[in-house]
Amino acid sequence: MSNTTKPRINPLSRRPRQQRLVLAVRGGAGAGKSWFLRSLAEAGLGRLCIFDMERKTRLLAGVGNHFDGLEIEHPDELPEFIDWALSGEGQEQNYGCFGLDSWAAYFSAKHAETIKAVRDRTGDPLAQPSAEELAADQMVLQGVLRRLCMESGKSVVIVDQIPAKGKESKEDNEVGRVLPMTASGLEYFVDVMVEVSLQERDGEIVRVFQVVKSNSPAFEVGFELTGSVTFSDFLEHMKREHGTDLPVEAPKPAAVPETIEEKQPLTLVQPQMTVQELVEKAERLGFKQADVVTGARVYHNQPNIYRLTPEQVADLDRRMTARAERVKMAQTTEEEKPAPRAQAARNLKRA
Repeated sequence: MSNTTKPRINPLSRRPRQQRLVLAVRGGAGAGKSWFLRSLAEAGLGRLCIFDMERKTRLLAGVGNHFDGLEIEHPDELPEFIDWALSGEGQEQNYGCFGLDSWAAYFSAKHAETIKAVRDRTGDPLAQPSAEELAADQMVLQGVLRRLCMESGKSVVIVDQIPAKGKESKEDNEVGRVLPMTASGLEYFVDVMVEVSLQERDGEIVRVFQVVKSNSPAFEVGFELTGSVTFSDFLEHMKREHGTDLPVEAPKPAAVPETIEEKQPLTLVQPQMTVQELVEKAERLGFKQADVVTGARVYHNQPNIYRLTPEQVADLDRRMTARAERVKMAQTTEEEKPAPRAQAARNLKRA
């Protein structure tokens, strides 16, 4: 049974109207991840909102003026803050892009809560969550990424922390380096994943941004940008490589309505008969105007036929037509009866 109250979404209204980039930046402490995240504010995408799990956006220039840094004091606040920004009162701020600093801080805090709950339940100080518990925990935590990276419809930068070298397992395959995403599945929610590090190149220490995972043909695995790289540099590279006409700053005007207008079934409206037309029809059927006056008085207690309502005129028309049909039927039946003398002759012959 179809829902007649909720408007139907027009699928054609969901064709992309704006280019955006969802980027994950991973690196060790001091590699410049937060500085890169702050560069979103200068990318011409609108006001930046950073969800600050590490409570250090206060150290970035322009906080409170050029962009907002919202300090998350408890990990449970993060989903509430995101809801506030995307569908609550925060919509009034007209945020054009978002950042999360950092995913590792949120995931680690929530994962620690899961471990504590398991150990409290079992009484074993070394107990670990089962595979089923970890999978269920991951699904809940990924709701934050899904809301921010997919449902926001904006460009997003997610900062993730890499542990000290030698403490993270890395392996090679045919497409490049595969990084375990803090067991969180971050890689599935971003367009491009970049690892930032400080490296010695030609005798100088430079910041290197290397693509380690990509869903975009504009960024091949292994592609690098070096130096004081900003989010705008990634956007410009994507626009050059894509050759798309989708704007980055604001969505193109919608070409079709967002919802499908329900078509009402056509109903035939019968034309209303006037009193004069009723009288003329009565005369064609063999009645007189006096018969119409009598019918109006008997059936509708109205001696003046010119004060009859359209409904009363229609009622008299139905009654008059039905009466004419009965008279005609009676006449036809009478004509079909054989004459008395002819009937007697036929009866004599039979005898």
